[in-house]
Amino acid sequence: MAFLTGDALARLIAPVVREVCGDGVVRVTSMPGGASLRRYHRVDVAGGRPESIVVMETGDPQHSDEVVKSAKIVELPFLNVQRYLAKGGVPVPAVYRYDQPNGLVYLEDLGDVTFESRVQGPDEETRRRYYRLAIDELVKMQKYSTLEQDSSCIAFGRGFDYDLLKWELDHFREFGIEAQGISLSATEQTELDRHFHTIAEKLAAAPRGFVHRDFQSRNLMVQDGAQGPRLRVIDFQDALLGTAAYDLVGLLRDSYVALSPSLLEELVRYHVGRAELDERSFTELFHLQTVQRKLKDAGRFVFIERVKKIPGFMQHIPSSLGYVAHAMSKLPELAPLRELLSRHFAPFRT
Repeated sequence: MAFLTGDALARLIAPVVREVCGDGVVRVTSMPGGASLRRYHRVDVAGGRPESIVVMETGDPQHSDEVVKSAKIVELPFLNVQRYLAKGGVPVPAVYRYDQPNGLVYLEDLGDVTFESRVQGPDEETRRRYYRLAIDELVKMQKYSTLEQDSSCIAFGRGFDYDLLKWELDHFREFGIEAQGISLSATEQTELDRHFHTIAEKLAAAPRGFVHRDFQSRNLMVQDGAQGPRLRVIDFQDALLGTAAYDLVGLLRDSYVALSPSLLEELVRYHVGRAELDERSFTELFHLQTVQRKLKDAGRFVFIERVKKIPGFMQHIPSSLGYVAHAMSKLPELAPLRELLSRHFAPFRT
């Protein structure tokens, strides 16, 4: 599906926006995009209620930004997952209209303040407060989805099985290693595959629950109010089933915001307490999931820049690999894999 251009887009959406917001002068401003297949536009309506909404161009609904395994899509995944999460009180944006023929979704405008902007540079106590808010929302979502499993929600029909986990690790091999001009010996290739097989096998065997899949600082919006800041959750259309640690890894091992080791450990313990988990087994799962997720991310950043031609992502590779190295240091069984990677990547040498 081709994206619409300025004047054509404005003419198409203006009547619908006025139906939602009331009469007024309509002004359309395209919003900066990331690595998404979708495009977003803010529409301001003079004197409207609400005064602005966001229009999402869905792109190709049959194509996910991330690889997923599921049956043929019969409903836009964004709408399907939004309805399920909204039913459980998860703070997702409201949907006003869906223009299926033109691939346009009219959404509640959540503003421009991202979680990333609030935690990128402040003092440790401010970070702690915001991250605890995010963990509280994550735990609520996890508890709701455990109690209210819904087969009509697409997330419950797909998941991180062995094949998908292994594919993501091999994505790192393809783009994080081979596409970077790094050559592994035959022995190294065999050893790498053996470790990737074991990692994928262990994670696939872990209990699975609802996973947002990209629960990180750029997918949480902050809205200030009289009772303090409130977080809103976006970009949930790729939700599926995975480990209890997956979304926490996305949050605390975010490629865009680095936490101090002490705050990281404290927040993992905070999550364990809020979710009523066994600390030892969950912490081990957290580190193993970090290895898998952040290796995938390191490869994905190369893919986004070189294949999708979207600049600005490869700068996050060192931090992603640093997270992997730290997690491997907590998992003695992965010492040989860390030594192998240290021959080719600096973060594994410290």
